[in-house]
Amino acid sequence: MDLLYLIFLFMLTWFVIAMVMIVLGDCDLLLQIAEKFGKSPSSLKNKVVWITGSSSGIGECLAYELSKVGCKLILSARRKDELERVKGQCIEKWGVKADDILVVPLDMVEFDTHAAAVEKVINKFGQVDILVNNAGRSQRAEWIKTSLEVDQQVLNVNVLGVLSLTKLVLPYMIKRNEGHIVNMSSIAGKIGAPFSGSYTGAKHAIQGWFDALRIEVLENNIAVTNLCPGPVFSNLLDIAFVGEAGKVLKQKMEPTDKRMKTTRCAELSAIAIANKLDECWIALNPVLFLTYANQYSPVLGKFVGKKFGLKIMKRLREGR
Repeated sequence: MDLLYLIFLFMLTWFVIAMVMIVLGDCDLLLQIAEKFGKSPSSLKNKVVWITGSSSGIGECLAYELSKVGCKLILSARRKDELERVKGQCIEKWGVKADDILVVPLDMVEFDTHAAAVEKVINKFGQVDILVNNAGRSQRAEWIKTSLEVDQQVLNVNVLGVLSLTKLVLPYMIKRNEGHIVNMSSIAGKIGAPFSGSYTGAKHAIQGWFDALRIEVLENNIAVTNLCPGPVFSNLLDIAFVGEAGKVLKQKMEPTDKRMKTTRCAELSAIAIANKLDECWIALNPVLFLTYANQYSPVLGKFVGKKFGLKIMKRLREGR
């Protein structure tokens, strides 16, 4: 009986500690532990890292995080001038050699240009150690009012573009028997986000596609990491799809929004990459707690979501 009592106290103590870490933390427990006791991003020194969507937002800040620890970078996005700006910042702030950063303009939906981009990268560096599929666009509109054309465009940018580039880079990793695929998914890939049905569906697709890949390439010494941020400050809403094709949201985030700082999200992402974590949740509460509930008790998570109702769930999605 005494032994059972001690086991109960031990388990209760760790449960309380875990709950405190969840409530006070800004990421999942495993990532918190990795931040304190795991490998630091400095372990990635000299790795060749390709970051798509690196002209702004999380991608830009991640480029800074990795450049300051000595990674060699390939920066891709549609806006070449912004990529050159980011490259300049890496050189000026962190003393990176200009020759260690390659700017490769890339549109994720122009699939027929991806092979040439990969060839350019391989000709320059000979390999890609880490591919960070960060490029993407959000979406805001009622499910019923979102045209099928918009659904397709969202999938093209957030899913098929990612698959296209990954399928071209992956053979080089398999040949070397080493590599790491990192996807910027979303908490929306774990929980249905109202008024973002297309985006939610796209991120759920990324989760499924790359969870399958993780098992397939395990024997090739290739890791797959899905990063799932919650609300983060960025220009995401500026160019977000709406219900009608050809239009964008053009909405600015408010300074008072309850969102994570972009720099903090990038910092945690770099730690997750360094430790090759399978999946990470990067979010403030109550979004983080709701993600835990939805993951480990789906019935409870969905019950809470319905009890919160449309207005509260929408406010949580927008960080308000």
